[in-house]
Amino acid sequence: MDDIKYAVVCVDDDPFILQMLGFQLGKILDQKCTLLEYFTDPFEALLNIDELVAEKIDIIFIIVDYQMPQMTGAQLIRSLKLKHPDLKCVMLSGQANPVSVDGLVKDNLLDSFISKPWDEEVLFNAVRPILENIH
Repeated sequence: MDDIKYAVVCVDDDPFILQMLGFQLGKILDQKCTLLEYFTDPFEALLNIDELVAEKIDIIFIIVDYQMPQMTGAQLIRSLKLKHPDLKCVMLSGQANPVSVDGLVKDNLLDSFISKPWDEEVLFNAVRPILENIH
């Protein structure tokens, strides 16, 4: 764990989506120094992100589903940005509320939006600019 410097956090209530994200992101992330974390519960993700930050692990970005039972992805992103304003956020959804997404964009809280189902190359194109800016 000493080599881990970075983390990518994925939050979706569908475990299959998390599995697919992990498989695809594993192709472009250096997993020797980057931890991939997956959560079906946004509240658990909030706690874990605080723990990662406390452990001095830089979170490169978070991918969040919009429609989840406990809270929307927009609510999760807004909560995260209050504590971690520099956190890069990508939303992944097949049924996002356009008003909520537009609000996130207008408030400069969302780095990218990907519609489900997505193409692997669309995912890579959304996260590559973020990856290029890590130290």
